Amino acid sequence: MIDLHSHLLPGVDDGSRSVEQSAAVLARFAAEGVTAVALTPHLLASQAPQGVPAAHDRAFDALRTAAPPGVRLLRGAEIMLDRPLEAVVAERRAVTLNGTRYLLVEFPRLVTNQTVEHALALVVALGLVPVVAHPERYAACRPAAVSRWRGLGGLMQVDGPTLLSPGPRGARARDLVAGGLADLVAGDNHGDTRSLRPAYETVAEQAGSAIADLLFTHNPGAVLDDGRPEAVPSFQWRQSFLSRLRGLFGSHPPERP
Repeated sequence: MIDLHSHLLPGVDDGSRSVEQSAAVLARFAAEGVTAVALTPHLLASQAPQGVPAAHDRAFDALRTAAPPGVRLLRGAEIMLDRPLEAVVAERRAVTLNGTRYLLVEFPRLVTNQTVEHALALVVALGLVPVVAHPERYAACRPAAVSRWRGLGGLMQVDGPTLLSPGPRGARARDLVAGGLADLVAGDNHGDTRSLRPAYETVAEQAGSAIADLLFTHNPGAVLDDGRPEAVPSFQWRQSFLSRLRGLFGSHPPERP
């Protein structure tokens, strides 16, 4: 598996606080079959033209030295689209995923569909491909809207742990994955216990290993290689799986921030 969304660059945002904390998470990832992790700390679009902050470079060097073998560490950022991006961001590709044309982006929680469409169109106009982090987080995330976002040139990266939540965000995430509207699945780990393995196993059980491999390995790998992800076929979640979720968590489960 390849995880293109993490906050394991220590001490730079709301994620992992130390090299030791990040190294422990990476060791667990390696044991679970994760072979590459993109370190994607938060940045504002207004900060992106300045490139990678020096503090991020120092944190990366420290983590790379302490990281366990077997997990490749890659650079990137999660860009909050608080304003239109400047062209220099596309020209330098300093904050894109592994220096490719793919840029991980997010929005404020209460963003409207129209705002998302406008922002994605502006990113595409610069020659970049926006990868929307955790689209299920936004109330505007409905299948028709997401089809439009993808039609504008965006990719949808669903959070794996959220797939296993019976709450509203979990339902939206499952709708995207089952509807063939999710292109990738990532972990969004913040130095905690979040993991891709349970989500991978669930998708493989429900839809088959070929679809799970597309979402968790092949398409993330294509992004890192600046290639083109493949379309993910649709499928239907089995009712027994949904009933099990409701039984485990009840009607009002907690969902992570």
